[in-house]
Amino acid sequence: MTGKRPPPGFTLIELMIVVAIIGILAAVAIPKFSELIRKSNEGANRGNLGSIRSALSIYYGDMEGNWPTDDLSSLTVGGKYITAIPTHKAVGFHPASNGVCASLYNAGGCGIGLGAPPLYDAQVNNRAWVYWDRDQLPMSGTPRNKGDLWIGCIHTDTKGSVWTSY
Repeated sequence: MTGKRPPPGFTLIELMIVVAIIGILAAVAIPKFSELIRKSNEGANRGNLGSIRSALSIYYGDMEGNWPTDDLSSLTVGGKYITAIPTHKAVGFHPASNGVCASLYNAGGCGIGLGAPPLYDAQVNNRAWVYWDRDQLPMSGTPRNKGDLWIGCIHTDTKGSVWTSY
């Protein structure tokens, strides 16, 4: 019996099965990819925090035991300590920012006072870094010492740690 062979190609059912499998794989991969992006931003933020803290330490040594008394702009003058304050990216929580709030610095509406600076959140005025430039301890919250720098974000990272604890 000689019959015609069907033309080569895929049937509609086969194509639909392939599309469904690709859809399932994409549904699994996309959330993992977005989590990886968040983790990479967190790593970059911790690295940036370390860079600023290193610049502060070098400044402190060069100035014979004196910390900056401004919003850390003195670290960037001439690029001796750091060329620019790095940008903090709290994706999903705050816009990217390289602004610094100092403990009593009040220019541009950034005054966190002696109250509870550890509870300061960058959402208030888009300044992600918080620098404590006073001898006095905060009246409440986490004790901070002169020269301390931390991330001003009350949200948590992927491991559940609050950003202000870094």
